[in-house]
Amino acid sequence: MQKKVKNLEGQPQLTKMCPRFETAFSCLGKRWNGLIIQSMMSGPKRFKDISNLIPTMSDKMLSERMKDLENEGILTRHVYPETPVRIEYELTTKGRALQPVMEQIQFWAEEWIR
Repeated sequence: MQKKVKNLEGQPQLTKMCPRFETAFSCLGKRWNGLIIQSMMSGPKRFKDISNLIPTMSDKMLSERMKDLENEGILTRHVYPETPVRIEYELTTKGRALQPVMEQIQFWAEEWIR
């Protein structure tokens, strides 16, 4: 979002971008992050489940993006000490809070993307 102020003529004038908006968009706007987040909205998933939902993304890139999203606090990684070891990824409260945003992007895409 940009902050609005009035110029000398009383007209709205946009100033610099909000740093929080820039930071959020930097994370969410990274290629693949939105698809990963959307794929996890239905609940915890294993790596291969996410990989199968986004078949055009390499496993190496998925691994990198998952680490980024984990560092951002958007998802969490659960390791279950079983044989074989089971690892699941789940959106955090912060990640699940993106659901209305993702829904609005879906509505926009249905209307405007051909």
